[in-house]
Amino acid sequence: MARAGLSPDAVVDIALRIIDEEGTAAVTLSAVAARAGVATPSLYKHVRNLAELNDLVTVRVMDELADRLREALLGRSGDQALRALMDAYRAYVVANPGRYAAMIQTAPPEGSARAKAGETLVEILLAALRGYGLEGADAIHAVRCLRAAAHGFAVLESADGFGLPVGLDDTYDLLIHMITAGLPKPPPSQGSTS
Repeated sequence: MARAGLSPDAVVDIALRIIDEEGTAAVTLSAVAARAGVATPSLYKHVRNLAELNDLVTVRVMDELADRLREALLGRSGDQALRALMDAYRAYVVANPGRYAAMIQTAPPEGSARAKAGETLVEILLAALRGYGLEGADAIHAVRCLRAAAHGFAVLESADGFGLPVGLDDTYDLLIHMITAGLPKPPPSQGSTS
């Protein structure tokens, strides 16, 4: 019989607590079961295996990140939206380095929950870039560049990868400027006079 209150969401909650406290390598089915107060085989009623648990953790982290990014974009467009999005991305990774490291970065199977969560993140990034008039492949290229820049900087920062005594905020501001300067500027809105 399953322990009362144990569910796939509760199992993910426990795995995330382990990640936050001990890192991603500490997440095993036996560690999660011990925290849940059940025998390891009891977890199989809620997750098939460690791979499925890792997928569920990834979806949760993607959802958390999406919520932060969506909130950062509210009421903003153009360079202001892009700056807010990149700041929110960096803040999430630095505040949650273990969770972010636990997020599977490879392309997910089509139609999976992980694919849907990834599509949501891409849609948010596309929304941030909408003011630049990018479409199709150009928009996808820009999303990839944006993700690579924010991801790379935040991962390096959270791993203490920047050792020189120069302000990281200034460096990140420069990175954001480089990204925004490299994007096309949208045409003036109709009705404006030059």
